[in-house]
Amino acid sequence: MKIKLPELLAPVASMDHLKIAINAGASSIYLSGKKYGARKFAENFTLEEIEKATSIAHLHNVKVYVTVNTLIKEDEIEDVLNYLSFLYRIGVDAVLVQDLGLLELINRYIPNLKVHASTQMTLENQLKLDYIEKKGVKRVVLPREMTKEEIANLNTKMELEIFAHGALCYSYSGQCLMSSFKGGRSGNRGSCAQPCRQKYRINKKEDYYLSPKDLSLFDCLEEIVNLDIDCIKIEGRMRNKEYLAIVVHN
Repeated sequence: MKIKLPELLAPVASMDHLKIAINAGASSIYLSGKKYGARKFAENFTLEEIEKATSIAHLHNVKVYVTVNTLIKEDEIEDVLNYLSFLYRIGVDAVLVQDLGLLELINRYIPNLKVHASTQMTLENQLKLDYIEKKGVKRVVLPREMTKEEIANLNTKMELEIFAHGALCYSYSGQCLMSSFKGGRSGNRGSCAQPCRQKYRINKKEDYYLSPKDLSLFDCLEEIVNLDIDCIKIEGRMRNKEYLAIVVHN
């Protein structure tokens, strides 16, 4: 039986990161514009840079996915649809979306734009997958919290993508309100204050009680391939270039 090798998806925060990801062997990259991405404090790309990055990546047979994965406010709808129309015109391979309302608008106004469901949609069971598949979504980024047994039992024609390396959120798939309550900044609007990375005091002892260790599935790649996963994803648009080069290459 022929083994299907998953796509290797790398995070890209700048034009320099793009070149590193391509040279290190990534088969696809994901990036964000200056707005509507869940990593507001990364360097990110201007519209002109997104177009240039897409052209460079496609010359090397590397796919480009753009994160439009924040929750969208009503007064942003016209602007975000214009942005999505631009992404469609320049030929990005897909956009990552969290907001179900935005998905409905894409289906209505830009139906040929491919959509990947962000992990923040929290699509961890068959009922949710069935619902989102009817909406025309091409790929689902599964929650980091799912077990391999749960993934193996899923039944869908959509592509499946999982995180294989990088930071973990203390909350379920980024569905965190702690940053909003504690820091006045919403992770679902791209500006998480990362309260889980701070020290807390319990019984007079101070420690990083809420900060999980990074995910690393390097030693589980054979099991991932056997799960029939279409894409393995590396977290890290806030990471440095050395991290990107080492993780993608290895």
